[in-house]
Amino acid sequence: MRTAIISDIHSNLGALEAVLEDIDRRGVDRIVCLGDIIGYGPNPVQCVDLVQQRCEWALLGNHDFGVIYEPTNFNTVAEDAAFWTRRELERQKAEDPAGFIRRWDFLNRLKTRWQEGEFLCVHGSPRKPINEYLFPADTQSDPHKITKVFDYIERACLCGHTHWPGVFTDDGEFYKPDELKDHTYTVRPDEKAIINPGSVGQPRDGDPRASYAIMETGDGAAPTTVTFHRVPYDVQHTVDLIHAIPELHPMLGDRLLDGK
Repeated sequence: MRTAIISDIHSNLGALEAVLEDIDRRGVDRIVCLGDIIGYGPNPVQCVDLVQQRCEWALLGNHDFGVIYEPTNFNTVAEDAAFWTRRELERQKAEDPAGFIRRWDFLNRLKTRWQEGEFLCVHGSPRKPINEYLFPADTQSDPHKITKVFDYIERACLCGHTHWPGVFTDDGEFYKPDELKDHTYTVRPDEKAIINPGSVGQPRDGDPRASYAIMETGDGAAPTTVTFHRVPYDVQHTVDLIHAIPELHPMLGDRLLDGK
């Protein structure tokens, strides 16, 4: 089975549409989302609709949580974006009552964990599924943290949140997609792995292109492989849309240009 894994869309419709087009071109059996559908970006309504239409399931990210409930521990920029996003979704109550109810019902039903075969799926980490970050640098600066996180999984994990694509292994390594042959990682039967597909709408690894992954699971003894993909889109258009919304800080657009 071929599963497209998307995460951290952050209301960036242009990036999401480009990724979905690339996914359709490559051919998959289904699409799943690891959370943060909304927050930061200019098109929350359209992004929620597309994820609901195209994804078999989606998880609750910290920005989804912040919009639905309360933006706890957010900085001022992220908090303002969360409140604007909530108002934008609520504005649809008068314009599209049925769509308003459908979107909020969908968002309120998002789960924090999902077990997908041998993969535990979360937004943040297996230890704190909504808001713990697992950065590549943690393998050097806080190896004990990585070791403890691996204690929470039996085999493998899919997560997002950091917007950095790559693979953590239980021997303390992190592999960027560019370090992998054909940008593909094969999950060995004798290891544990945590795999991050990167961000569709807010990449932060220095590459402004949208990021996602395709996981291929075989029958019987066939190994699981994960291939990382980057997709160009009209970044400047999204930047311009953000700049046109007074409640969204211009930085939320500017940083898209550099993928930071």
